[in-house]
Amino acid sequence: MSRRFAAVDLGASSGRVMLADLSDGLTLTEAHRFPNGPVRVAGRLHWDVLGLYREILAGLRAAGPVSSVGVDSWAVDYGLLDESGALLGNPVHYRDDRTQGVAERVAAEVGAETLYETNGLQVLPFNTVYQLLADRLDRAATMLLVPDLLAYWLTGEVGAEVTNASTTGLLDVRGRTWAYPLIERMGLPARLFPPLRQPGEEIGGMRPDVAAELGWSAPVRAVGSHDTASAVAAVPATGPAFAYVSCGTWSLAGVELPEPVLTPESRAANFTNEAGVDGTVRYLRNVMGLWLLQECLRAWRGADLGQLLKAAAGEPPFAAVVNPDEPVFLPPGDMPARIAAECRRTGQAPPVTEAGYVRCVLESLALGHRRAVRQAMELSGREVEVVHLVGGGSRNELLCRLTADACGLPVVAGPAEATTFGNVLVQARAAGLVSGLDEMRALVAAAGPLRRYEPSGDARAWDEAASRVFTQAA
Repeated sequence: MSRRFAAVDLGASSGRVMLADLSDGLTLTEAHRFPNGPVRVAGRLHWDVLGLYREILAGLRAAGPVSSVGVDSWAVDYGLLDESGALLGNPVHYRDDRTQGVAERVAAEVGAETLYETNGLQVLPFNTVYQLLADRLDRAATMLLVPDLLAYWLTGEVGAEVTNASTTGLLDVRGRTWAYPLIERMGLPARLFPPLRQPGEEIGGMRPDVAAELGWSAPVRAVGSHDTASAVAAVPATGPAFAYVSCGTWSLAGVELPEPVLTPESRAANFTNEAGVDGTVRYLRNVMGLWLLQECLRAWRGADLGQLLKAAAGEPPFAAVVNPDEPVFLPPGDMPARIAAECRRTGQAPPVTEAGYVRCVLESLALGHRRAVRQAMELSGREVEVVHLVGGGSRNELLCRLTADACGLPVVAGPAEATTFGNVLVQARAAGLVSGLDEMRALVAAAGPLRRYEPSGDARAWDEAASRVFTQAA
């Protein structure tokens, strides 16, 4: 039996096809990497999903024959198919403004308590339910979330993988089934919601035209198709007393639990209960993440990130900090100008250098991580001894050090490719090569490299900065 598996991993700013080999431990090779980003057409932000599919095929050709293929991506966005199975239009990007006011209207009509008791989700303006209510559905026969859409094009099979379906706001968080009473109450057509799949299930074999284009064929398997579900499955933890920060364009910070937390306090804190691999719950809050830094770099064309990070490490601490989750930071645009405006709004002098802005962003993210981790511990009762920071942000040494200082806990950084590890290990388990989450995590830890950051610095200064930032936000 081949021990090679391909992971299609799509992030909000880039995609990749990775080849994993379990012949001797766990090794990863990048077969193909490609950019990803929004395309504005007639005032609306879209994903170039056809371009992504083209790049996926190129990556699979480069990877060569494998035992199976798994696809993961960001959450909430979807494509609509007509009765013939044709795509009705390019998926709309979650940063588009079409859902303005929809969440507030739904909360008024249905009730925030009813929504949370059903779906257990953090209120975010771009959740799938709000996008659907802002969409034209008259010609739509089926809704497929992005990884399910791509799997459909590879196999011809329609379905919805449960970890990503849990981010829609239309899944029953307890039963992990579509919440049809809520769907009906929203006035959404039940026909849109395809059968649910579990991580590890075989979706189907490749369509003949796909196999002909690749020159080989393999089954496509459901994985933790929400990239955070795959990333958390690959956290290299040795026991349950851990928190995680899956850090990339977004930071997803929280704890892994066996059951959802649906208390009024959890709803008030805007925590989300998303489905994880093996029936686990990803109890977390979305923090705006490295999007702020990415947009700053886009504004400073030609800036050297490495040099900026070195300079930022020498900047005075807490000269200016902001709440990274302010809605003003969500859309694309001139991020330094928005950070400066937010500083002025909260009575602070804006940074005066690019390095000062970087320091502001990273300290603000560390404060966001701190708040999410501490509230997750308090609301869930879960003891935490270490924070695992995985994803691309684990390469940012300054962010890792600041997160350890802010949380007052050791931070273990890595792997950067946690999502890919989780994707391929779910496939490997389905093939009988791995037994469960504990062995999966042990393989990731052995693959390394990992780096540990012990907390240091002035804990009182972090307390004062957190109080200042989140009091201002309130």
